[in-house]
This record gives sequence, C-alpha cells and structure tokens, in this order.
Amino acid sequence: MEIKARRKGNIVILDLCGSIDVNSAGLIEVVGQCLRDGYYDILCNFEEVELVDYMGISVIVIAYKEVMNNNGRMKFSGIPVHLKGVFSVAGLDRVIDIYATEELAIDSFKEDKVIENIKKMQLRRRFKRLPIDIKIELKVKHNKELEECLRLDVLNLSAIGAYIYGCDKFKLGDEVILSLKLPPKQQEIQLEAKVVWLPDKQVQPHHYPGMGVEFSHISPSVQEKLIEFIERNLSLSSTDD
Repeated sequence: MEIKARRKGNIVILDLCGSIDVNSAGLIEVVGQCLRDGYYDILCNFEEVELVDYMGISVIVIAYKEVMNNNGRMKFSGIPVHLKGVFSVAGLDRVIDIYATEELAIDSFKEDKVIENIKKMQLRRRFKRLPIDIKIELKVKHNKELEECLRLDVLNLSAIGAYIYGCDKFKLGDEVILSLKLPPKQQEIQLEAKVVWLPDKQVQPHHYPGMGVEFSHISPSVQEKLIEFIERNLSLSSTDD
C-alpha cells in the first residue's frame, strides 16, 4: 500500500493506494506520526484502494482506535463500490463516518467544530465560576524550557477551567499539570489542563501576566469535588453580602 499525506488547514488527508492487508502496518505508523505532530483530524481517501482483506480491516481498526484514544477524529471518503460490502460486513460503516466525497468529509469536520464550540459555551454557562485567590503548583508537559515547578495564583475557578496569574511564559495549546489544595481541609487535587486564552497586555493589563486554562481528562469524581467546593463558597459569599 502507498500513502501520500497532504493538508487542508488542520486536517490531514491520507490518500491511500493499492491493497490494505497484512503488510499495511504503515498506515498505523503514519496515523501515529500525525497525532504526534499535533494533527487530530484525519481523513482517509480510499478512491485508489483496490483491496481490503481481513487483516487490512484490523489495521484500519487499530489506526482508528489510536485516533480516538487521542481525542481525535478519523473519517473516510471515496469508498469504491467494490469495497462498500466489505466495510458493511465488518461494521465499519456503523462506527466510522464515511462520505462520498472529500469535500463533504471536510465540511463535516467544520460542522463538528461548530457543534463542539456550542457545547463548550453551554458548559461554561452551566458551570459557575468562583473568584478565589489560592496558590497552585504547576508543571509543564512537553516543554524542556519550563521543566521546573512554578508556584502561581488561581484567581478564579470553575469545574471546567481556571484563570492562573503570575507567568507570561506560556503559549496557546501548552499542556500543564496543576496541583491545588482546596481549603479548609486542604484537600489536594491534581488536574491536567490546556492553555486556551492569553490576555493582551495592552487591552487587559489587570489580567496580565496570566492564562486561562481548560481542564482535560478530568474524572467525574474530581469534577464533582470542584463543583461542591465552588457551590459551597459561592453560597457563603452570598450570605456574607
């Protein structure tokens, strides 16, 4: 099998050619490299694929699971008529989004983004934000220049994110791990997060230096602890007022 990769925006398109069989492990390697390079939207174009056998189905499934495990999206386009039955018998057409043309598949990625942004807005409205001033310890993932543990301030906190004040060394998309202790019991919580907002020094001087982060891979139990802590302290603030 031959694989040619190209990009359209943030989408990687893999043009597949030949047979997908026991000798097609290269597809898994190429998909893994895309993910390591930060491309999580992958479209496989099957227009030039001649054969997919039983082992080829296994290769496709492994590649698809790798994308899903990394919170990415994989879609297919241009499935030839002679392969549609194979995909149907294997059940791939019930699991993976398949489109007749590349254009339709790319449009679907854009539609997914719109839906995802709407869901995030709904989440932000649902989860209350607590003004607070507590110290956290923060470590940066995948950045050798910031390997040391930083001690910074959280100025507001919600069950899906926080605003962290005191450092201007980050860029959008940086992944961090933060440890905080919730008063009064000083219950320690460790959270993975991604930088999603940076204040402009001229426009938002009162927020600078700092960053907004969105929690990732947060467990329901930890999120519930945050919600209880925030609700309790918001009610106390209302009582004090």
